Parts: sequence; C-alpha cells; structure tokens
Amino acid sequence: MRVKIGDIQVLPVWDGVGVEVAADILSRPGVEDPWTCHTEHLEADGTLRLPLGGFCVRTGERTVLVDTGVGAFDDGRYTGGDLLSSLADYGITPADVTDVVLTHLHFDHIGWVTHNGAAVFPQATYRAHRADWEYFVTGDNAQPSAVDKLTPLGTRLELFDADFTVAPGVDARHVPGHTPGSTVYVVSSGGRRAVLLGDVVHSVVQFSERDWEVVWDVDPAAASAVRNRIADQAADRDDLLVAAHFPGMRFGRVVVGDGDRRFVAV
Repeated sequence: MRVKIGDIQVLPVWDGVGVEVAADILSRPGVEDPWTCHTEHLEADGTLRLPLGGFCVRTGERTVLVDTGVGAFDDGRYTGGDLLSSLADYGITPADVTDVVLTHLHFDHIGWVTHNGAAVFPQATYRAHRADWEYFVTGDNAQPSAVDKLTPLGTRLELFDADFTVAPGVDARHVPGHTPGSTVYVVSSGGRRAVLLGDVVHSVVQFSERDWEVVWDVDPAAASAVRNRIADQAADRDDLLVAAHFPGMRFGRVVVGDGDRRFVAV
C-alpha cells in the first residue's frame, strides 16, 4: 500500500516471507499461552508468516531504500528474491536508488545490499549504525551473513553514530535494544509523521500488551522500553507506524481506549 506523508511517498517493497512458530519467538513472562488472545494473527498450525522486505521513500530528488530484505535466499523457512522486481513494479531501477539505509544488520534486512560480492544499487550511498557494525561485523559476535554482505561495499558504506537527516523529511533515530545500533527512520512532511520501525516490533501483538519479549532482542529490557515509548508517543501524536514484518507490510496507528492499546491497520 502506497502511503503519502505530506509531499513524501513511502512504498512497501516486498522481498519474500519467513515462517516461525509464534510461541517459539514471542512470549510474555509468566503467561503460559499468551497467543490464546491473539489467534487471529496465527496460521492454523500456530505459525507466523513474516513478510520480508523494506520501504522505499521518495522525497524530492532522492530515492531512499530503508532495508533490503533477505535477498536471493531460501533455507526452507525464509525465502526471498523479489525485492528488485517489486521495485521495478513501481518503475524504480537499482540505479535510481540514491540512498540505502539500514535499521540494523540482521540477515533478513541486508540481503540485497550486495549480490555475488557487488553492490546491488550502484549509485547509492549505504549507511548503517557504527554500533551494529562493531557488533555484527568486527566484534566477537560477528555474523558471517553480515560480514559477507557488507564488507564488499568498502568505502561506499558510511557508518554513523549520531542521529542525522538522511534526506529532506527523513531522519535517523538511534533506538538500541533489539540490536546495539537499531535505528528507526522518521518520515515527516506537511504536519504528518510516519515511523519505519525495523525490528523494534515483530508482531502487532507487541503493541497490545507491554511485556511481550522476542528471542532476537540483544537487550530485552531496552528493546521493551523503546517499543513502548514509541507506541505511546505514536498514540499521542497520531503517527503512522510500520515494520517490515507486519501483515501485508501495512501502516497503522496505535489506538488507546479504556486503558487498552492496540494497532489498527489503515
């Protein structure tokens, strides 16, 4: 679904899908079966189907790609390969992309950064948070997927360690928790705002009860605090929110009523 934020266009870019057993990845401390209240989000076998992809932001003369999906990849649970054709459906070629910015460096967000050792977006400047680079690429927890995908970029990859403006109306905000360098991108124009969440949230149920935990958070307490702060602020400001793993990659709002909080897709 294309979304307009003032003069800025935000396009979901599909790459593929991942399948996970919901109870294996998302839980609530002390709650035996928290999914009994959210069965509408599950497949009949108790799995979650997680869209994989990113978002293309068109602002002025800039075409900014936020995350790049899982890439030409298939391990039986995660399957990608459609991101470039999804961009083509919008009339966007790899050479049209001026900026590639990454929310974090997990494998399902960096898949089309490079392919066969070459940059996929030949005119783009690539950016990632330095804390994630040091964690996933050069540190003791280095992940082969991140090393293989990112090191071929060489000097084309710029590392940042402070919040900054990517392009007119697109701002990077560091929100550590899911990963040390986890970053959201705030799109604002004409008095409206949308927040591209990366993996601050994996399922819309995490906006309902405050204590959901996901197995991939490096710092669960910090990740929970970030998630709840963003949700509360979005409810107050009427911001649009979206994450690549939300059903249909659809935007929505956080609505509060009678003390309960929930996500409503638009």
